[in-house]
Amino acid sequence: MQFQKLLRKIAEQLDNARIRYMIIGGQAVLIHGEPRFTKDIDITLDLIPQELQYVREVVERLDLYILTNDVERFIQNTWVLPTLDEESGIRVDFIFSFSAYEKNAIGRAIEVEINGYPVKFASVEDLIIHKIFAGRPRDIEDVRKILLKNKVDENYIKKWLKEFDKALGKGTLKTFVELIKEVEDA
Repeated sequence: MQFQKLLRKIAEQLDNARIRYMIIGGQAVLIHGEPRFTKDIDITLDLIPQELQYVREVVERLDLYILTNDVERFIQNTWVLPTLDEESGIRVDFIFSFSAYEKNAIGRAIEVEINGYPVKFASVEDLIIHKIFAGRPRDIEDVRKILLKNKVDENYIKKWLKEFDKALGKGTLKTFVELIKEVEDA
């Protein structure tokens, strides 16, 4: 219940500030996959670090506590502004973006009504891309569960993973293809 209240407040403030965003991570898995414990909210913003002042204004209106002393340097190194809602103990990470993929994914975000307000979550395909790119065992398990529950646009996912592999040489497309085959065989 605390998460829903906070998600709504964040969405309202980002919308009021006209900042495009999408919720990713565990909160998006709850929408597209299976319920699981998550202790934070991850939000990708359609902003670059040089636009930090807009996020600071939202953070102030939400009364969130910034979890780093050297904000500019931390963001320069991580592209993340880590904050905490002290009332609930929920961590909220604001993630800056710049790539064509991220802008596209934010534009594809789906609205889910939370406490009577539309909150923008990553589409199922973009959540899968984020999770496969992260590549941690928990992320891969999330993708497996998401694929079991959802019909997805495989071509869209493959297109972007192929681009990432070309640029970064990560092997994400192979991981996705293996997961699809595993789910089809289940």
